[in-house]
Amino acid sequence: MKLPRRNFLQLVAGAAALPAMSRIARAQAYPTRPVRIIVGFAPGGPTDIFARLIGQWLSERLGEQFIIENRPGASTNIATEAVVNAPPDGYTLLLTTAANTINATLFDKLNFNFIRDIAPVASIVRTFYVMEVNPAVPVKTVPEFIAYAKRNPGKINFASPGSGTPQHVSGELFKMMTSVEMVHVPYRGSAPMLTDLISGQVQVSFDNMASSLVHIRSGRLRPLAVTTVTRSVALPNVPTVGDFVRGFEASGQFGLGAPRNTAVDVIEKLNKEINAALADYKIKARLGDLGGVPLSSSAADFGKLIAEETEKWGKVVKFAGIKPE
Repeated sequence: MKLPRRNFLQLVAGAAALPAMSRIARAQAYPTRPVRIIVGFAPGGPTDIFARLIGQWLSERLGEQFIIENRPGASTNIATEAVVNAPPDGYTLLLTTAANTINATLFDKLNFNFIRDIAPVASIVRTFYVMEVNPAVPVKTVPEFIAYAKRNPGKINFASPGSGTPQHVSGELFKMMTSVEMVHVPYRGSAPMLTDLISGQVQVSFDNMASSLVHIRSGRLRPLAVTTVTRSVALPNVPTVGDFVRGFEASGQFGLGAPRNTAVDVIEKLNKEINAALADYKIKARLGDLGGVPLSSSAADFGKLIAEETEKWGKVVKFAGIKPE
């Protein structure tokens, strides 16, 4: 039977629309059961809090529980591998951190390629680091510190919460860009590092603002600069390192990722809801309390940021010869 031309064209148009309708239906239906957000750190820290903050928002907006599952160990590699190997159905997500971009070069043998195997979903927050010294160090500015370090090569102990951490590579970036010599002293976490920095056992660190702010405000530590491109509202009178070392920038970026091949419409739905969260004044205020600022972006732009940070920190890891602990 020969169809009239008009009927034929209507059938073709309807068939072409089916995949789009299927994607829309899938996106509208998602999620239909609880979603896990895997976090590569123990409960209680800023990373865990970021995940719970977004998880609660998504639970309320999408009508299903977004459950936080902590899998600490191997500098987030255990958590990342669990998500890489999960079904790409949107029900297992990863809280991504700066560690993921560093680990790509830091570890010689990983069972995954982060850029290839994790699909970027949405960025959440950018966190500030602060370059700080024990008050006994006779400097008050970054230029004074650089001059002091060059007069005392190898005599300044630079502390970090662990080898290969974002705080460590931030300090190594500073060394690379200023040609100063400092001895790296790794600790097992920020708490013992700050104890020794306050007591004067070590002289300088590039620490998360959230953990150092109370000590800065009490006068136990002296801030020289924040490491981001812009100043922090928490320390408005403190300049940036980049004001004195052109091109310097170091910060933490947190976001959500999913297994590769996760449906685009699911990623778009999550991205839309997360960006809505970041526009909410209560979420903004809570992120500010934790030393961060909202970092809204498309999934594609978040992917570009991950690639840029991976390349940047790869150069620093190789320059400094950093090895995992």
